[in-house]
Amino acid sequence: MRMEYTSNSLLLLLAFLLFASAGADNSPDSLCKSLVETKGYVCEEHKVTTKDGYILGVQRIPVGRTNKTTANRPPILLQHGLWVDAATWLLNSPNKSLAFILADNGFDVWLGNNRGTISSRGHTSLSANDPAYWDWTWEQLASDDLPAMYDYIHTQTRQKLYYVGHSLGTLLAFTAFSQEKLVNMTKSAALLGPIAYLGQLSSVFGRTITTTAEQAYRLGVREFLPEGLVVGKLLEGVCALRLIDCNNVLTAIGGPNCCIKPSTIDVLFDHTFQSSSTKNIVHLSQMIRAGNIAKYDYGDESENKAHYGQPTPPLYYMTRIPKDIPLFLSYGGKDTLSDVNDVQLLLENLKDHEKDKLVAQYIDYYAHFDFIMAENANRVVYDPLLAFFMTP
Repeated sequence: MRMEYTSNSLLLLLAFLLFASAGADNSPDSLCKSLVETKGYVCEEHKVTTKDGYILGVQRIPVGRTNKTTANRPPILLQHGLWVDAATWLLNSPNKSLAFILADNGFDVWLGNNRGTISSRGHTSLSANDPAYWDWTWEQLASDDLPAMYDYIHTQTRQKLYYVGHSLGTLLAFTAFSQEKLVNMTKSAALLGPIAYLGQLSSVFGRTITTTAEQAYRLGVREFLPEGLVVGKLLEGVCALRLIDCNNVLTAIGGPNCCIKPSTIDVLFDHTFQSSSTKNIVHLSQMIRAGNIAKYDYGDESENKAHYGQPTPPLYYMTRIPKDIPLFLSYGGKDTLSDVNDVQLLLENLKDHEKDKLVAQYIDYYAHFDFIMAENANRVVYDPLLAFFMTP
């Protein structure tokens, strides 16, 4: 399915949000077959089961197209953002897509897919049609999904992992590292379009969509975005707001991208947007309002006490990220989701990090999706990222 990426039509935007996943290839090996093997790379499909029963699809590119040796290839896990999947890393040509670049530079590349995406809709006891299947937020992605994938890859390779996250994939790493989890299995981490604090998020669309999720949750909608009409009715009128320009969906969501080809956006829309849980979006909305990073707020002191032993949700402290874990952060001046002011607050929390273990790259003309789709990201972002990873 190919969808036009510019339109003045609200209905077309809603079609993107509600039904695009119906047009993607739903076969278990769709990413390997459609985006990896077609480029001449070997691709493996793996299944990882979390401690709470979710069965995650993980793709592996074990060797490069130009570098086929299997010896001494360090494992690297790439983790995507919200409403997308591992296709995130495969959208451009091999010399411009991070997954292929890493494979051709000697890495053993593993592509993670969050629960609820096409590759990861299995469960040991629940169906994706069961509301209980969707009872999770990014906390469970960080505490269950990410460790399960780490453990599986570590078992397969017997090596520490490199990690790359984009958007929501960075929040999972930040929260895990702040609890000193996965640190001993991480060689280095690169965090692109970093999401930690959201209190100064400037994306009007982002703020509107999270408010919409809260309304949907009250109406009993647990899968976001479902193939149904409830969310569509709630979203109706979003693009009519004068502050939101829905002529370009990606710009409306994450800011004016500098360098993305229309053909790349076509590939993106063949594999997105994908479901998350409504509760997850509500949790992000809570972060926007509160300006902090905290566990899910149940909205009732007694219920919070039942879950946490206190009337308010416990906080995650970015100052507790170990100071010696190598971190490469790359953020953009045009990014309306990973707002510069929120990133500065994060960097202030990391001010005592060991200086040679922290690189913060600022690209003034980059918006949120440039980090994974821009034509020049291979030179602007990925070359410095690789140099950081290869530093002894």
